[in-house]
Amino acid sequence: MNTSNKNVSRRNFVRITGISGAALTVGLYLPASAKNKAKIITGEDAVNLSIEMNAWVSIDKAGKVTLMNHRSEMGQGAYQVVPQMIAEELEVNLNDVNIQFAPGNNKKYGSQITGGSSTVRGSYKNLLRMGATAREMLIATAAKKWNVSNTECYAENAAVIHKPTGKKFGYGELAEEAAKSEAPKNVQLKKREAYKIIGKPLHRQDTPSKVNGKAIFGIDKKLEGMMYAVVERCPRIVGKVKSFDDSAAKAVPGVKHVFKIQRGVFDSLLEGVAVVADNVWSAMQGRKALKVEWDDDGFEHLSTAQLYERMKADLSKDHLNDRSAGNFQMVFDKATKKVEAVYETPYESHSCMEPLNCVAHVHDNKCEIWGPIQGPDWIQADISTHLGIPIENVTVNMTFLGGGFGRKAFTDYPHEAVVISKEIKAPVQVVWTREDDMTQGPFRPGAVYGCKGAINGGRIAAMQTKMATQNMDQQGPNADKSKYNSSTIEGLLKPYLDVIPDYSFGDVPTASPIPVMWWRSVYASTNGFAYESFIDELAIAAEKDPLAFRRAHLESNPRYAVLVDKLSEVTNWETRGKNEGWGVAITECFDSIVGEVVKVSKKPSGGVKIDKVIAVMDCGWYVNPDIIKAQVEGSIMMALGAATVHETTFEDGKAVEKNFDRYRMPRFTDAPEIEVHIMDNDEKAGGVGEPGLPPFSPALTNAIFDLTGKRIRKLPFSLDEV
Repeated sequence: MNTSNKNVSRRNFVRITGISGAALTVGLYLPASAKNKAKIITGEDAVNLSIEMNAWVSIDKAGKVTLMNHRSEMGQGAYQVVPQMIAEELEVNLNDVNIQFAPGNNKKYGSQITGGSSTVRGSYKNLLRMGATAREMLIATAAKKWNVSNTECYAENAAVIHKPTGKKFGYGELAEEAAKSEAPKNVQLKKREAYKIIGKPLHRQDTPSKVNGKAIFGIDKKLEGMMYAVVERCPRIVGKVKSFDDSAAKAVPGVKHVFKIQRGVFDSLLEGVAVVADNVWSAMQGRKALKVEWDDDGFEHLSTAQLYERMKADLSKDHLNDRSAGNFQMVFDKATKKVEAVYETPYESHSCMEPLNCVAHVHDNKCEIWGPIQGPDWIQADISTHLGIPIENVTVNMTFLGGGFGRKAFTDYPHEAVVISKEIKAPVQVVWTREDDMTQGPFRPGAVYGCKGAINGGRIAAMQTKMATQNMDQQGPNADKSKYNSSTIEGLLKPYLDVIPDYSFGDVPTASPIPVMWWRSVYASTNGFAYESFIDELAIAAEKDPLAFRRAHLESNPRYAVLVDKLSEVTNWETRGKNEGWGVAITECFDSIVGEVVKVSKKPSGGVKIDKVIAVMDCGWYVNPDIIKAQVEGSIMMALGAATVHETTFEDGKAVEKNFDRYRMPRFTDAPEIEVHIMDNDEKAGGVGEPGLPPFSPALTNAIFDLTGKRIRKLPFSLDEV
């Protein structure tokens, strides 16, 4: 390779990585073929081979260390744990490093969709290896300069130290030379007992900026000459613009443009009317003055009652089988002790604290966007398709997110911003109001579960669950609607499938025009309620203690049995009195297992109050226990809201709950005492942000049954009316 080409490549490297002034860079190269594993390479490798890499670790000549975070930060702690893993192996103090968000680029960073609690469990091994690779390169460089063996040197606090003499080189002194060396192929990762950062409850790096207001959320982004837009959308979700009168809207001072637009929602282009102004207030006032006539004929104007009637009717149909073994029906028919129950869970809004917003600037066959975005690579591809421009011409910049819960992985609101920017030929920020967010969806789908079980000898002899709900995977333009929902058993403890001889799990997809999407813990958020409530009903039918009944079915798997024992220990389960309301539930979600015990008592004024929630989380290998505890606490509070105070309902095809006056959130006075315990073991890393949610509602309703004898099979319900 000649010098000229190399210089061009180096400039290109700086451009594509966004890292300037770095002497040493280490990152991953993701080959196009999925058969080839990701390779750890240096910036020099990338330049010499003319390949695109990401730059996870960069060190400049002054010793400044920059660590890249490829996942979005919506409160769940990715901004902390990704650098925390790299810094551990790199041997740098987390307080001394600079953390940057990576732009959207699937080719370089792999999947960046921050969902499924996948940030740690999906990438921790590569992140550790990258930190270790940079560390070993720096040690080898120092050893070479001292003419000593690598084994005589060690790294600590961003420096390499020669043990016999105490001589020291800072990373900045080594970085440029280290960059010229070859990256070692097999690095030695630190043993868990040697960790200084991982496993410690280090304070989050993003907290100070969020407290003092310096953190940049999507709504904070400003560009020179930027306009502001709000969009009037059909209140029935699906509808076309028949006509609109913009004369009053255009008379509002500050309003510059009013025009019809389309927004991509799965396989549909939904219509709206955009009002663009030089400030948000004018745009909102212009929208109020706008008169739009909608054509919403040809679409079902369903109500909540009609939706649940449809789902219950679907339960009588043959289901698409997900998992089965033996002959459930034969065993159930012959059984002398049977249990049958139907459970219902509601539709829910995501209702993130930060409403949806996005800044877009389309110009010169290029597009750049900024915003609270959960899936930057997904959105990059979507915009490229819609605009018909090369994907490398689309730049997606992540900001902090004020909550996401799955909603901000969707592509519709960036699509809207891009369409408007292209039309007005200027940068624009699209702002959704709380009402827009709560009424347009996508929503968590409501679900109905038909459960049957047979008991023999105090154990589950046979079990069947049939789920009727909208299938989230069947909304795309090429979706195969004959396929079962592969998430039917999400939330269920897998060892049950090893010890229940005859079982059947399946689903009946329910048709509806309401757009639905992932919500925190996805299907486990509703499956968990049905399955763990039903396990409790089977335990009662078997005349067994609910916790002992579960352990009896899990004892062949030590990991699960140990968790049950831990739950028993930390709750003093054996001491519970006959007249106390204690409920237990254990669910599995994104490779983590969580058991929760809820304790309730009767209120003098009537109803039930929650006295305490005790959770045991087994997420295998983990990074930051403080973040884990915060995520479990947050999950429990979100589950409390979905179980007792809010739901989205529909009348005449419209969402009824438009703001927090009707969609009430749990308040401080609703918050129970929460105690969280984390299991220590050598299992692979599991998810953290979502698994704490599914067991709460069944543990709560099981506790209420324990206290009152009343079985709750439909959410939400009022604690005051139990």
